[in-house]
Amino acid sequence: MLNSIIHGEPTDKTPLLISHGLYGSARNWGVIAKRLSDQRQVVAVDMRNHGNSDWRQSHSYFDLADDLARTIRFHGAKMDVLGHSMGGKAAMVLALKYPDLLGRVVIADIAPTPYNHTQIHLIEAMKRVDLSRVERRADAIAQLGQVENPMLQSFLLQSLDLKEKKWRLNLDVLANEMDKIVGFPTVAGKFNGEILFLGGAQSDYIKQNDRPRIKALFPNAKFAKIPGAGHWLHAEKPREFEAAVRAFLSL
Repeated sequence: MLNSIIHGEPTDKTPLLISHGLYGSARNWGVIAKRLSDQRQVVAVDMRNHGNSDWRQSHSYFDLADDLARTIRFHGAKMDVLGHSMGGKAAMVLALKYPDLLGRVVIADIAPTPYNHTQIHLIEAMKRVDLSRVERRADAIAQLGQVENPMLQSFLLQSLDLKEKKWRLNLDVLANEMDKIVGFPTVAGKFNGEILFLGGAQSDYIKQNDRPRIKALFPNAKFAKIPGAGHWLHAEKPREFEAAVRAFLSL
């Protein structure tokens, strides 16, 4: 079972499951999850090989989708799902494999397509940190100099356990499975439910030429963009992101 952080109490509205992106955790979504829980219960999970969830040797999207399905079944009722990046791909495979488990779906800034980029350089940066010399976050930041973006540094350090001096990320397996993570599997079927592809206007993760593929798998797909936001749209424009998710789930 995936480690979960539950926000709010059950209501008459469909609960929301949040699946984070690569190197993230349930904690990253705390502010947005808490705000959305004013109307529905929100369950944010640590994906496998992240946070406090189990470390496994495989990290395919079929694995991740099955993990999410088990979490939904554990809670005993259909759930809406919000997934960002890697978590969005997992949510798409979940929708295609287990449509009866889902209500509405929000896919944040990712498409059902392979990407040419890799995130392996961030694993290499984290592995280069000498954890024996880290007593404070500033010590780790000093060793993450090759990661120049301060927001990205802060994001990565949310997965550093200072007390235990370890990363709460299975870096070796994530590196070995990177081709699967940046790819997208062949999945049969369609999801005919309501699904929103919510992108950042300054991001190129959802391109215009991705739309035919999206529509083939998700015939009822809707599209929206948040002005001024890139791939980390929920962190860069949290209020606008929250408003867009809230509006779609309330339709």
